Amino acid sequence: MSLTTNVVVPNVVLQSSFTMPVIGFGTAAMSNDSDTLKAAVIEAIKLGYRHFDTASIYGSEQALGEAIAEALKLGLISSRDELFITSKLWLSDNHPHLVLPALQNSLKTLGLEYLDLYLIHWPLTTELELKKFPYDEDDLLPFDLKGVWTSMQECQNLGLTKSIGVSNFSCKKLENLLSFASIPPAVNQVELNPCWQQKNLREYCKTKGIVVTAYSPLGAKDSFWGGNHVMDNELLKQIANAHGKTVAHISLRWLYEQGVTFAVKSYNKERIKQNLEIFDFSLTNDDYQKINQIKQERKVKNGPTGFEFAENLWDGEN
Repeated sequence: MSLTTNVVVPNVVLQSSFTMPVIGFGTAAMSNDSDTLKAAVIEAIKLGYRHFDTASIYGSEQALGEAIAEALKLGLISSRDELFITSKLWLSDNHPHLVLPALQNSLKTLGLEYLDLYLIHWPLTTELELKKFPYDEDDLLPFDLKGVWTSMQECQNLGLTKSIGVSNFSCKKLENLLSFASIPPAVNQVELNPCWQQKNLREYCKTKGIVVTAYSPLGAKDSFWGGNHVMDNELLKQIANAHGKTVAHISLRWLYEQGVTFAVKSYNKERIKQNLEIFDFSLTNDDYQKINQIKQERKVKNGPTGFEFAENLWDGEN
């Protein structure tokens, strides 16, 4: 029997004037079984999710597109326009002349005419056609941010994506981008949760009107880049017990109260439902005191590489 709660997820307004649901359904997984993913997306749409986050490197675009087509066929949504779809430009396509073809390829794979949001996945570039994970240091090339962003802007001007943004950008890299961008990034998607709060980055983005989206909002415990640090945190467990909620509820509610949007992944029906149940309670001052005591640790230290270059990638920012 299918779960059929219909939660209305609030929206935020992007600099591009379009709205984006604050809760996104993530599709980054160690392995993406097509049937499992499609079933999860259908269930998510039934429950009220309208924002779906994918990327060319995830291998989930085709299954997501098929699920959207199925949802339309089933009458779960009346139009594709009811959904907000995000995808991302991978490192091997991070060249000015490859941005438009990469977006067109993502659209073809998804079976869509446009994206709602297209992101530069990482501020890094590799050799053409070199799609692997992780990369070696020798694979990296100088990143032409100005040239790539000019092509991103062209994609938006052509109507192939309604908004453009970035992912894994530090304050310094955002400052560089904003110094020449005619269309500022609408979103910066970064690792963010109670165990890696990124206060300085959040404050900087707020002053520039850039919406922050959190990936790994629950720590991504089943992935090689994440861990159990969020879900096993004792302070978060104490707060959860006090509210009669789960650690996931507390973590996601904390993000929401910070004005942060997030993409949360689960293919389990009950957890898909639970991840929406954050709008019926609020955190207290005592809760915030506990959360502020949590030891901070970045898990995605080296980005999509197998070597230590965090200082270069993150510009020394903590």
